[in-house]
Amino acid sequence: MLRTQAFVFSLLLGLKLPKAKGNCNFTESQRHCVCSLEANNFIQCLPATTYELRGGNLEQFSGSSGIKPNSQITDILEALLVRKLIFTDLIVPEVLLPGSLHFLSYTQVSELEFVNCTFLRADHWRLSGWLDLKVSSLRFHKVTTAPLDDRLNMSRLRRWLETLQNLTVTESQVTSVPCEISKMFTALHLLDVSGNNFQDQTMKSTFCKGVFLQLQILKLHHNNLTSFETVCKTLGHLKMLTHLDLSQNNFQPRVFSSSSCTWPHSLHIFNLSNTGLEQIDSSLPPNIEILDLSANNIFTLDLSLPGLKELYLSKNRLQTVPSLDRLPSLQVLSLDQNQISQLPGKRLQRLQSLKAGHNLYNCSCSGDIQDLAAAKPSLLPDWPQDYTCNSPLDYQGSLVKNAHFSSLRCKALVSRGSIFNLLICLHLVFLFAFGATISGHFVSAILNRWDSSGK
Repeated sequence: MLRTQAFVFSLLLGLKLPKAKGNCNFTESQRHCVCSLEANNFIQCLPATTYELRGGNLEQFSGSSGIKPNSQITDILEALLVRKLIFTDLIVPEVLLPGSLHFLSYTQVSELEFVNCTFLRADHWRLSGWLDLKVSSLRFHKVTTAPLDDRLNMSRLRRWLETLQNLTVTESQVTSVPCEISKMFTALHLLDVSGNNFQDQTMKSTFCKGVFLQLQILKLHHNNLTSFETVCKTLGHLKMLTHLDLSQNNFQPRVFSSSSCTWPHSLHIFNLSNTGLEQIDSSLPPNIEILDLSANNIFTLDLSLPGLKELYLSKNRLQTVPSLDRLPSLQVLSLDQNQISQLPGKRLQRLQSLKAGHNLYNCSCSGDIQDLAAAKPSLLPDWPQDYTCNSPLDYQGSLVKNAHFSSLRCKALVSRGSIFNLLICLHLVFLFAFGATISGHFVSAILNRWDSSGK
C-alpha cells in the first residue's frame, strides 16, 4: 500500500511516475515537503500537509494526460493529509490541466498555488464533466500564459469558482478579466491582482455591475491606475468591501478637487500610499479606521473622520502637524520624514503612538517635544535617535533631546514671524491703495526700525 501511496503525488498531475533521480525534503515542524520533478523518495512526504513540486518541464508527460484514477487510487487520494499544493518553477502544458484537476477533486486540498510557472498553450482542451473541487484559495504569482479566449469552457468550472473564497493573481501581466468570468466568483472574499497592468478603462469590465458581491479585501497595488475618480466610480458598488489597497499607482495631480464619487461605507482600511497625491478632500470613505497616505506630496491636511484610529503620513511635505480636532478616535499617527519644525505637545498626548522623527526641527522651540517625551515615554518609539535639530545653526545636527530650550528666544521667533506676516498684509493694502513706491518705503522703514531695536 505504501508503494501505491508513493505514486499518488505524481498522479495528482495525471502523470506516470518518472525515473527516480532527485530527492524530497521534508520539514517536520511545518509539515512541508518539497520534491524535485524526478524525486524517488515520496514516501517521506506522506505526513506532509503542504506538498511542493519544484523545478522542471512537464512537457515530457503530455502523452499521459488521459490517465484516470481507479477506485483504489481514489480511496488513497481521499485519505491523503495534504491540504496545500504548490507548483514552483515549472513549465506546464495546458493539456495536463483537465486531468490534474480531476485527480485533485478526490483530495482534501483547500489551497492551490502556481509560482513562477509557464503554461504552454493548447489549441483545444476541455473538461469532461463538472468539477467538485474543495480548493477555496487559488494563487498565481509570476505566471505566464496565453489568453484563454475561447479555448476553455469556463462553465465547467462554475460550480467550483462559485465557492472560491481567495484569489491571488500577482505580477502576471494581467490587464483585465472578462465580466462574464468575474460574475462566477460569487463567494470571493479576497482578490489580489497587485503588480499587473490594470488601467482605468480595463477595470470596468473586471468590476462590472453585479460582480464580487461578497468581496471584502481588494488589492490593486502597483498597477497602471491614473484616475482616482474613475477607480472610485468603478468600485463604488462593492458594498461589502472593508479593505482596499491602491498603493503605488500614479494618480494624476488634483484628482480630489472636484470628486463626486462615493466609496462603499463598509470600507475600514484604505491604502493610498505612494500614489502622487497632493491633496485630500471629503470623498474619503466616512467610516474608515486605518488610512495610509505615506510617500505622497501632501502639504496640508484637514480631515473629518470620527472613526479614524490610525493615520500614516510619513514621507510627505507637511510643514505643520495636521489638526486632530475632527479625529477624536485617533490613536496612531505617523509624521516622520516631513518638513515639520515644531510639535504641539499637549494636543498629541492623547495618542498611543506617534512617529515624528527625521523632520526639520527648530530647536529654539523644542520644549514641547522634550516635554512630550518626558511625560509619555512610550508615545515616541523613535525617540530620541530620530529627532535632530535643523536650526538654529549652533544646534544643527544635534539631538533635540540635548538642545537647551529658551522660551524667550522661542517667543521672539514666533513674534518676529507674526509681525512679518502682518507687514506683508499691510504691504498688499498700501500697494492697492497708494501704489508700489509708497508702500515699499513704508514697509522698509518699519523693518529697519524693528531691526535696529532688536539688536
